Amino acid sequence: MVKAYTQEHIYKHPWQRVTSASWRKFADPENKRTLSHILEVDTLNHKLDPLSGKLYTTRALTVHAPGPWFVRKIIGQDICHCVESTVVDAQSKSMQLTTRNVSLKKYIEVEEKIRYEPHPDNPTGWTVCRQETSIRIKPLSALASMAEKVELRCAEKFMQNSVKGREVMERISLLLKAPLSTDCNENHFEVYLKVFAVC
Repeated sequence: MVKAYTQEHIYKHPWQRVTSASWRKFADPENKRTLSHILEVDTLNHKLDPLSGKLYTTRALTVHAPGPWFVRKIIGQDICHCVESTVVDAQSKSMQLTTRNVSLKKYIEVEEKIRYEPHPDNPTGWTVCRQETSIRIKPLSALASMAEKVELRCAEKFMQNSVKGREVMERISLLLKAPLSTDCNENHFEVYLKVFAVC
């Protein structure tokens, strides 16, 4: 069985600002309290394709993912390791992040896709964020008998964390809107290098 859901959120900020905020989401120490489930973020690689102008990055995320007590008892841990792959196309103004778990895969598979694009009704001022998440308990795992409950609980936790993530993105976008900020006029690769130079 698979539990899947989609969410859509409109940021009343231009695409450049929102996607710049996405790079900063985990880098700012002030966000650690709000995003306390994210324990560590490491950049594995990044590449700017000179022909297409697309920026490709891969990051490793360590996530505190406490489930119900009975799940922790079966699995024996509440830490999950994930890989996030990001493609930014500044020409078409598209940023897509795909995150998948690489640990606990014998019990559960989670995939999250987030896409940021200019809003069709206000392409220069707003950004639409579409998030698709699927959670699947492996049928032969120790969790199979309670799969529906676990998937539902995981989906609830993901939605709660999504709200926290949007709050952080909104806060950073407002900071980037400040008159002293010129980052929104920079290209993504320059912003990316500045953000991760301090991490």
